[in-house]
Amino acid sequence: MSDSGRITVDLLIVGTDVVCLDETGTVLRNGAIAIKKNIIQWIGKEADALSKFEASTTIKGSGMIAMPGLIDTHVHTAQHLLRGKIAEIARRKKIKIPIWKNYYIPFESLLEPEDVYLSGLACYTNMISVGTTCFAEAGGPHPDQMGKAALEANIRGFLSKSTIDQGEAFPPSMKTNTKIAFKNNVDLVNRWKNKSLVKAWFSLRQIMTCSTKLIQMVAEAAQDLDTRIHTHLCEGSYEVNFAMEKFGMRPAEYLEDINSLNHHLHAAHSILLSPNELELYTERDCSASHCPFNNYHVGPHPLLNMLHRGIRVGLGTDGAATWSSLDIFRATHVARVGQQIVAGTPVHYHDIMPSEKLIRVATNGGAKALGIQDEIGSLEVGKKADILILKCNDMDQFPLYDPLFAIATMTLGRDVDTVIIDGEIVMKDREILTVDTEKIKHELMSRLPKIMQRFQSVPE
Repeated sequence: MSDSGRITVDLLIVGTDVVCLDETGTVLRNGAIAIKKNIIQWIGKEADALSKFEASTTIKGSGMIAMPGLIDTHVHTAQHLLRGKIAEIARRKKIKIPIWKNYYIPFESLLEPEDVYLSGLACYTNMISVGTTCFAEAGGPHPDQMGKAALEANIRGFLSKSTIDQGEAFPPSMKTNTKIAFKNNVDLVNRWKNKSLVKAWFSLRQIMTCSTKLIQMVAEAAQDLDTRIHTHLCEGSYEVNFAMEKFGMRPAEYLEDINSLNHHLHAAHSILLSPNELELYTERDCSASHCPFNNYHVGPHPLLNMLHRGIRVGLGTDGAATWSSLDIFRATHVARVGQQIVAGTPVHYHDIMPSEKLIRVATNGGAKALGIQDEIGSLEVGKKADILILKCNDMDQFPLYDPLFAIATMTLGRDVDTVIIDGEIVMKDREILTVDTEKIKHELMSRLPKIMQRFQSVPE
């Protein structure tokens, strides 16, 4: 309490329209948010805030919108420097499919720790600039360097290491024996378990790249250490064919058969799910990441069906190497069109997946998918302060009647003005405050030619 009788807080946001995305759908016009350390202490009207609180820092957001930070539930940090590169290669020669095996893994294999650190800084500052405040790394090389970059950028995240112990086509630096692959995962999780902003998960790249023994060992350890497993599952027809040929079962059915399908598993993509596999996801409470930029060219993603079944599902970008954008706002727009085509148009239902529902998938859904819904995903008293403040005065946003409609339908990442993560202002007036982005660009431009020279020398 200050001498004036007002409550002392660290940060006060006043004047914004506040879209809480809580269970009751709270929207406050001319609202305010009070933050102490990294926790939201109070949400209410601006007039009440000015008489109630005294803040070390006050953000005046008149004419803007405050909302929860976005969550990217599946990103490839180490592939960030491939943004646009595969398209360039495709213009010169035919691309070999699958791209992940013929290009992404070989690229990751040649990266040095400093390359991954710089890739992390570029990736995470990009995320912050478009409103992402939390991410789940799919699994790549040198994850500790990703963690170092994430802490410097001050973004919330979950690291993981690419894990491969079988398959003849993979570079030696990306593949190891089962015992070492398991130990690397356990050691990573333990190294980061006491961090607050950044932690580590296990990773199993795909069922084609991981032995049954390794999958079972990791599944058991995830329960013992109470952590998660990030994997790609039911992503492509090649994976279904592999599982049917080798095990006589589809991918999720195989994991169920070896007691490895449960609430610890976070299954990226999850496109080609049979009715039985959807039922297994529901019964075993595994979570999923829908990556709209990529998924619809594989198949009709069952997002609506998942939501109706109560499956924990969030949105992911799949990283910059695929369709280049890390903008989750854009991902929601693509998902809306995709679900309309998949589930709405065939039955002549024009609003099968409203945009307002998808912005919840990008926030509430992401938090549930990552198992941290009690901490983030909505603006509520007691939750951590991961907050976006959005500009909404451009002509393509005018007139603005409904703040919820605005963030769900009209907003893009470049409309994000200010980003607060864990109570810290990390971007203000679209300027990243935690790291020097110009220095990052300069260092990357110096290293990129050498990285790409190594990449081009990798035999296909």
